This record gives sequence, C-alpha cells and structure tokens, in this order.
Amino acid sequence: MNREPAKSFQDLIVWPKAHQFVLNIYNFSSNFPKSEMYGLTSQLRRAAFSILANIAEGFDILPTLPLREK
Repeated sequence: MNREPAKSFQDLIVWPKAHQFVLNIYNFSSNFPKSEMYGLTSQLRRAAFSILANIAEGFDILPTLPLREK
C-alpha cells in the first residue's frame, strides 16, 4: 500500500486515532466524581491531549532535523 507523504500532521494515520482517543478520554472522565475535577480528571485529560500536541510538534520539527551520516 503506497501512500503520499503527509503534508500536515493531520494527514498522518495516527492523527484521527489519537484524536478519537482524546475524545474517548474526555467522555470517560466526565463520569469521574466532582472531587476529582482538579486532580485525576485534569491529569488524565492533559496527558491525553499531550499525545496530539506531541504528534503536531514532532511533525513540525522532524523535517528540520539533520540526517545522520552512516
């Protein structure tokens, strides 16, 4: 299966999967007790969102990294 190179991070196969994961985490954590709103709920949501942020950041940085010489 040949694919064109991704033009943006949103073209990556992993992007919609990670996005759906974040939506699932937000939905799942909405059932947590209110006492956990600023503890576990917040930490879990931030961790899930960081997946998307790292994909976007990595896509932006990767083309500028020098190739290693063999």
